[in-house]
Amino acid sequence: MPLIWCSISGHGYGHAAQVVPVLNALARLVPDLKALLRTSVPSGFFEPRLTIPWQLSPAQQDIGCIQNGPLTIDVAGTWTAHRALHDEWEKKIDAEAALIRQACPTLVLSDVSHLSIAAGAAAGIPTIGLCSLSWDLVLEPFVDPAEPDQASIIRQIREAYAKADCFLRVAPGLAVTAFRQVRDVGPIAEPSEPLTATLRQAVGAMPSEKVILVGFGGIALKTPPFEHMEAMHGFRFLFDGPVPAGFSRVSSLSTVGLPFKHILASVDLVLTKPGYGTTVESVALGIPVVYVRRYNFADEQSLVDYLHRHGRSAELSLDAFYQGEWEPAIRQALAESPVTPPPPLSGAHDAANILHTYF
Repeated sequence: MPLIWCSISGHGYGHAAQVVPVLNALARLVPDLKALLRTSVPSGFFEPRLTIPWQLSPAQQDIGCIQNGPLTIDVAGTWTAHRALHDEWEKKIDAEAALIRQACPTLVLSDVSHLSIAAGAAAGIPTIGLCSLSWDLVLEPFVDPAEPDQASIIRQIREAYAKADCFLRVAPGLAVTAFRQVRDVGPIAEPSEPLTATLRQAVGAMPSEKVILVGFGGIALKTPPFEHMEAMHGFRFLFDGPVPAGFSRVSSLSTVGLPFKHILASVDLVLTKPGYGTTVESVALGIPVVYVRRYNFADEQSLVDYLHRHGRSAELSLDAFYQGEWEPAIRQALAESPVTPPPPLSGAHDAANILHTYF
């Protein structure tokens, strides 16, 4: 049974959302394909999405950014965590490479851990990067010239990336330069069929009410303005987290009884940050998006541009978000029309065709 070793960043769920459709597409080309998922993403993400046999090997594969919730990056904490990761760096590469050799995969696929790429190369296994970003570009704006170890960390990341056989740059993505060979693939998403009637009944929505998903990816939002949400007549809200008692207009996703992918396909609007998975899937489904920007995350602008070019969207400032002043942006996004139709979701097929050549 051919095995693919998949290293998946646990920085949110966007990386896993890119890898899963590629594996599903690759399985149609490689009979009996099995995946070993080396990641901190929980198994519950993969169970309703991944259609091939898989085994979870829980492990943190990279840092990304340390965040105080989904909207604030802890820059000092990010560098502290990267220093810890890069301490005894060669020993960590050797340890990961030993595990890869033991598993004996045909291919290592990384989205987009530099540790796993260096380890795959050290193990002598063909190693491919896949992502819409790279961590060197994410960290670069946070470099303090007075801290020379930060530049050293970025240099080590780029040296590791350069060991990959190829990098598959997923659209919309950054101008990644650390890899020796870059091949472009289309957007990646696997939208689900909507279960609109079931969802609306579950949240008690009246025919005239809009159902809005408030979800910020795999990094929990702890303090939405519940009182303001409750006061917004004409809307029902689904929140990706616990909801205190006494809020009839706000329901927790956990009470609905539907997988997240069906919920996303069934709402009238999504309120989120610009993250890859939710952005591309919402655009493909024609669902309006109200987004809250961080303004210091590298791939944010490319996703915002994609939203405004191919989707229906409006920006909500961070202050307006926390103050519950959502309604103007919601109504603006609902009234928008796409400037141009979205491109086909060809990325999974594009990537699978390239990966197939290694089997």
